[in-house]
Formats: sequence, C-alpha cells, structure tokens
Amino acid sequence: MKSNISYILLFFCFFYTQIGFSQDTKTNKQTIIPIVKKDSLLSKKKDSLLLQNKDTIVNDSIKPKESLEDIIIHTAKDYTIQNAKNKTVTLYNEANIKYTDIDLKAGIIIIDYKKNTLFAKGIKDSTGYVQRPVFIQGSQESEQDSIIYNFKSKRALIYGLKTKQGEMFTYGEKTKRVNDSTIYVRKIRFTTSEKENPDYYIATDKAKLVPGKKIIVGTSQLFIADVPTPLFLPFAYFPMTETSVSGFIIPSFDTGSSDRGIGFQNGGYYFALSDYADLTVQGDVYTNGSWSTRMSTNYVKRYRFNGTFAFNYESNISGIRGFDDFSKSNNFNIRWSHSQDSKASPNSRFSASVNMGSSSFFRESLNQYNISQTQNNTLNSSINYSKTFVGTPFNMAVTASHQQNTNTEEITMTLPSLTLNMNRVYPFAGKGGIKKNPIQKMGFNYNMKGQYLINTTDDEFLSSKMFETARSGVQHSTSTSTNIKAFKYFTLSPSANYEETWQFDYINKEYDSTENEVVTDTLRGFKTYREYNVGMSLSTNIYGTFNFKKGRLKAIRHTVRPSISYSYRPDFKDKYIKQVQQSEDETDFEEYTVFDQGIYGSPSSGLSNSIGISVNNVLEAKVAPKDPDSDEEDKKVMIFNNLNFNTSYNIAADSLRWSNISLSAGTRLLKDKLAVNFSGTFNPYQVDENGISINQFNSFPRLSRASLTANYSISSSDFDKSKKGTNENKNGNGANNPTDTLGAEIDPTARNNRQRNDTNNGKTQKTELYNSKIPWSINLVYSASYTNNGVDPGEIGVHTLGFSGNIDLSPKWKIGYSSGYDVVNGAFSFSRFNFTRDLDSWQFNFNWVPFGTNSSYTFFIGVKSSTLSDLKWDKTKPADRTLF
Repeated sequence: MKSNISYILLFFCFFYTQIGFSQDTKTNKQTIIPIVKKDSLLSKKKDSLLLQNKDTIVNDSIKPKESLEDIIIHTAKDYTIQNAKNKTVTLYNEANIKYTDIDLKAGIIIIDYKKNTLFAKGIKDSTGYVQRPVFIQGSQESEQDSIIYNFKSKRALIYGLKTKQGEMFTYGEKTKRVNDSTIYVRKIRFTTSEKENPDYYIATDKAKLVPGKKIIVGTSQLFIADVPTPLFLPFAYFPMTETSVSGFIIPSFDTGSSDRGIGFQNGGYYFALSDYADLTVQGDVYTNGSWSTRMSTNYVKRYRFNGTFAFNYESNISGIRGFDDFSKSNNFNIRWSHSQDSKASPNSRFSASVNMGSSSFFRESLNQYNISQTQNNTLNSSINYSKTFVGTPFNMAVTASHQQNTNTEEITMTLPSLTLNMNRVYPFAGKGGIKKNPIQKMGFNYNMKGQYLINTTDDEFLSSKMFETARSGVQHSTSTSTNIKAFKYFTLSPSANYEETWQFDYINKEYDSTENEVVTDTLRGFKTYREYNVGMSLSTNIYGTFNFKKGRLKAIRHTVRPSISYSYRPDFKDKYIKQVQQSEDETDFEEYTVFDQGIYGSPSSGLSNSIGISVNNVLEAKVAPKDPDSDEEDKKVMIFNNLNFNTSYNIAADSLRWSNISLSAGTRLLKDKLAVNFSGTFNPYQVDENGISINQFNSFPRLSRASLTANYSISSSDFDKSKKGTNENKNGNGANNPTDTLGAEIDPTARNNRQRNDTNNGKTQKTELYNSKIPWSINLVYSASYTNNGVDPGEIGVHTLGFSGNIDLSPKWKIGYSSGYDVVNGAFSFSRFNFTRDLDSWQFNFNWVPFGTNSSYTFFIGVKSSTLSDLKWDKTKPADRTLF
C-alpha cells in the first residue's frame, strides 16, 4: 500500500528547505523567495509526545536537497501574504498548493521559513469548521483538522487525522511522525464503514503505524453505533498492503449434533504465494473423531489464463466405535476450472471444468452448504484442447470427459477422445471459388473420432480394475453432397456417406456345457467394418398471406417448408454374424458379432430402403397499433414458432412400414413472457394384449407419448408505466433475471462471499420508503408428461408446478424463494428461502430449507470487508447426513 498522509507530507515539505514563495494579489504573479538557512526550534514548549529533548521536531543535521523536480503552483481565493519581518507566507480561503503529483488544499496554509515549518488548518464560518486540510498524492487521500510539519527534521504533528489505507479508514486525534517508517497515534479508531458517522469502529488509546505495511494497536474495544460492546482484544494487528499477505484463518465454533459432538470449522492458513497464485488450507475437527481438510488455489496470468483448483477430503464418523450403529466413510471431491484468455492464442484453446469425487460426498459432507448439489444425481467433467491448423481446412480437438451417476455410482470416462475434422471443400469449384452448376457445388468433408472409454464404479475408481474393461476405437466418416434446382421452385439435394470403424477389442462367445451358459470373452486385437448409404431430398418453401380488412388484425402469414427424402442402406451385419450354442439343445443357437460390445457398436442390421416425410410450419400475424392515428408501425406477432411433423416409410420392411409420427410445437404468448412447448408421438398401428404393435392401422393414430412445458416470468416492473419497455425493476430483479436461490452456493465461511455484493458498487445505498410499491418477481415453470401403451389407460407421469423469485421489502431487505408442487404425489418439492439484509458495512444472510431430507439453515452476520473478515458470527445447521 502507498504511504499515508504523514509519509506523503515528507516529500512535499522537504523542498521548502530551499525556497519560499509569495503571490501578488493584484497581478497574481508567483515569486520565489530565498530562505535563510539559520533556523530555530518550532517551539520551546514540551510536547507530551516528545519524550526526549534530543528527539525534537527540528533536526539541523539533516541536509536539504539543492534542487526542485517541478514547478510549485499555489493559489488562494482571498489573499496571499508574505511577511518579510516574520519570514512567513500565508494563503487564505481555498488555499491550494500543487507540486508534482501532490495536491494540498486547506482553509489556511502558513509557511514559516524562519522555523522551517508548514502549518495548515481549516477556517470557521457560520456553518462551523470548514475547509479542513485535504492532502492528495496519486490515488491516496487524507483529511485532518490541522497539520504542523518541520520540513528540516522531517517530523510532523497531525491533529484530527482521517485517512484510508486499502479498505480501512483510520481516525486519530493526535498523530506524531517519528521517521520514514514509524508513526504513533493517540485515540485512534479503525473501521471499514464509509459513513461520516461510522456504523462501527474498533477504538484504542494508542497505535503504531508502519506506512504501507502494518498497524499495531494495544488494548482495543468494538463499538457499534457509538455504543461500546463487551468485545475486547488485548492487542490487534492489521496488515496494510495492496498485495496479498499470508496469515492464519480463524476457525468458527460448531456445536454440531449428537452424532459428531462439537468442533471447529474452517480453521487454517492462507498462503500468498505470489502475485499470480495463492493457496488456502483449511480443516474441520470434531470430538467424535470426524475431520476434514480442504485445499484451494486461485491462479491468474494476465492475458493468458486464469483458474481455480480445490481438493476436499473428509473422514466422517457416526455413532460410537464398538456399537452396532457405528459407521465411517471417507469421501473426496476435486473441482478445477481453467479458462484461457482469447488473446493468448487465436488458433488454439485449452479449458477445463472438473467436478469429480465420491458419489456420496455432497450427501454426507459436514461442511458443504450448497444444498442444491444434493438435488443433482450427476457429476460431469471435461478437459478440452482445440487447435485450428491455419492455411488448411483441418481442425483438431482433444477431450477428456467424465460422467458420474451419484445414485448408481457408475462412472464413464473418455481418456481421451480425439476428433479431427476437415471443413467442407469444393474441389470442382470454378476459378475464384465460383459454384454455379451441380458439379461445382459438390462438396466433401471428413471426420475422424477416436476414444478410449472406461466404465467403472466408485469402488474400482483409480484402481487397476477400471482399465480391464476399457474399450477403444476409431471411426472415420466422409460425405459428399450437392444441390440442383428442379422444377424452378424445388431444390434437389443428393448425398452419399461412407463410414469405416476400427476397434482394438472384440468379443468371442463359447458355450460352457458344465455351467450350461454362454461365456463371453473380451479379446484385444484389431477388427474393422465398413458402411455406406446414399440418399436425396426434395424441398421447397411455400408462403401464404391472408389479409383482413377490418379490425387491428391486418394479416396472417403462413410459411410451410415441406420436404421428402429417400435413403438406401444395405444390410451390413449379415456377413459378420456368428453363431454359438446357447443351451443343451444342439440346434439352439444365438447370433452375435464380434463388434457387439464395441465402443461404436456393431454394423447396421437389416436393409433400409425408406422414404422420409417432414413438414415444418411457421405462423405469424401482423397487428395494427391501438391508436390508428399514431406513428407506430404494425407489430409482428408470432403465433407458432414451429409446428413440425415427421414420419418415414420403409419400403424394404415386410410389415409395420410406417414409423411413429412425431409432432413438436412451440409458441410465445403474453408479450413473449409465456413460452409454451409441446411434443408428442403418435403410433399409427394397433397393439396386442402385450402392448406390441401389430400390422393393423388404428382408425386414427394413437397418442402414445406427450410432454408439455410452460415458462412464465413476471415482475412488478411490468406494471410500472413509467418504466414501460423494460423488464427489470430498480434493484435488477426483473422477469428476465430469474432467481438463483436454487442454484446459488451458500457458504457463509467462504472468503469471497463476504465481499460487497450489493448493486451499488460498494457505495452506501440511499434508503427510501417503498410505501405500497414493493418490487417483486416470480418465475413459474409448469411441466407435464403423458404415456399410453395402448393396453392400459393413459397415465400422467409428471405433473409439477415450480415457482421461484424475489421480494424486496425495502431497498436493503430482500427475500428469495424457490419451491414447487408435485400434483401427482400431492406434496411440495425441494423448497428454499433466503433472507438478506444490507447493513452498509455489514451483511446479514439467513438461508433456510424448512422441510425434507435436506432440512437445514445457515446464519451469517459480519463485516463485508475482507480486511476484517473475521469480525463475524455464523451459525449453521446442516442437513442430516446418512453414511452409506
């Protein structure tokens, strides 16, 4: 941190050992006046802060510099007086002195070149004591009642000091500067509150400041709203640096629960490794033997990359050792996030998003407050590297991925997955890339993908067994296509595709007559198969407009995009089929291919000779403004974003040639605030008593599966006519800003969560009465699904209504909520509420899950500033943890 006011004044006043100055009030000219080098003491009176006679404010042994670095500019509103007899220069009313980057403003500034001193103070008027000295150098600013400085001995006395170092405001009644690195202050107060009358402060009788490094104080007491509290400290140490400083992290006391006893949470040490990285080590310990450790680091390289890494390990004990209810589990979790700056390399990119560990970590953890994580049953990770080969049509991507089901504890990983793509090229294009005829429009592309796939479980993770069933393979594919204008309004697009698959493992099945079963062995070796298909499609666009002469509805525009396609694919599986005896009957055989368990599956079976039919519809309306005399243009309203039908007919099939008919539709209503989407599947065939389709048509296709979702967002700002056209209220909680109460991580002990998080960039927010206007927002989500197998009556599988939002009871009181209702089961879903109170320099949070298996709460009140982040009180009641 830069030096404080006293330290800065050293540089300013030092140069006055060489010169004095005056200004003619008539001509406003500046005059440089030589100073007599013989001087006297500032005062013969003893100062209580000056304990030794030799340690006076004057020290004649210090030699002044002989030159100036810049021009000194001084001004005063009323007058500038030079007293030749007393050797003084006085500036009065809005006095200002500027030198290099130093700017001193005060009501009165007096320079005594006989005593080698500078004195600055405010002036009194009808409003009181005003124009207090304000000293600015660079970005540092301080205010005080008055200053006395001896620019020969470089010592100073400051009365009524107010300065800011970092996030800390310092108020001192009397300050004495001893040398460049030591300052003593009497009757001092420390606070991070920016108010003139601070919300709170820590008061002490004496303190020692080392500018830019630290503040050491004696016995101190906490005051809140000028009311003393019973909180005392025998001493205190405040680091005052702009760079991070290593130090201890004070743990919080946790009463815990009967199954783990009492303990301490989040105690540890913070390592400021460098300007580019840090390390935080924390831990928990409980009286029943449960413990955990956490390590996290943040790193950044400007214009290159940034990221975070965290590792958690917990040993959780429940019950008493030796009893039947005793259980113990060890869990871990690894999280890594890495992002590359776009400026680092325009042709390559590396990124990572990792969340992996024990499946039961979030359910059993004693120190994880992100309750929403317990509602997710999957963990996903990916590490990606991509590169574009400049000057060629090729690009490459390497990905390592991880998917984990926390319910079944099954893990799937690709270590790695390689993809090589060739962008479409047109080898027959004309000169300059001209593509006019079908040959010139013919394009080719190529894609190669390879994987090393691992399927394992929690128990076998990171063991040698996880590699025993690993599978690997490479798949090559290439295609070509072109388009031809046909019958003036149609586009004919022929295409051809070729695919070749390499597998480095295959299966072999043999009949075990002893066990009377088929034994499958996985063997290592190279196997390959090839496939191809050809096809063409014919498509067009049809536009229709229906005009209306009366009313506000002017026209309806209907766009239809019909398409019919044909594809042909031979039966490739037939030549790879093998047979194996599967029972004691020697004529009972099972068919299989060596590729059945391959990473890309087996060759396609059966001849495919099919025709595909699809129709896409878009429906729009044009509506006139309400006022026919206004200058507003007609408004376009979307009736259907999409209304699509798809089906196909397999010519080669001996029965059931028609596939199911798929329907999807979507629209937005109520000024685009309500989004509705519907999808359904219709089966044209009847079914037998077992629900299997038979080759007989229904009189009308049967709806076998359907789903409906609707999303609606609304806020109080939608009813505010003065803010028409916006979707946000004054606090930013509009309909387009959905609440994060479900997904937000709530950890009152996290260092970053104690920073300022208000919407005013840390400034004090002006409080006004809302009266009857209370900003609010609500987000509704409706979901329903229907199934009908044709035998049993249709049933509704999912039927839920979810809602979330915010209510601002006042500019500083906010309530967030998230819940839902399951109509089928007749119960509320996961519900969560959070209450936030902005206390200016303090912050209050209360988060509550009122019922269910995750019933819990967190309470936190503390100082926002990271400098005094340990001045807090937090209380947590985590959800009941069940050890498996």
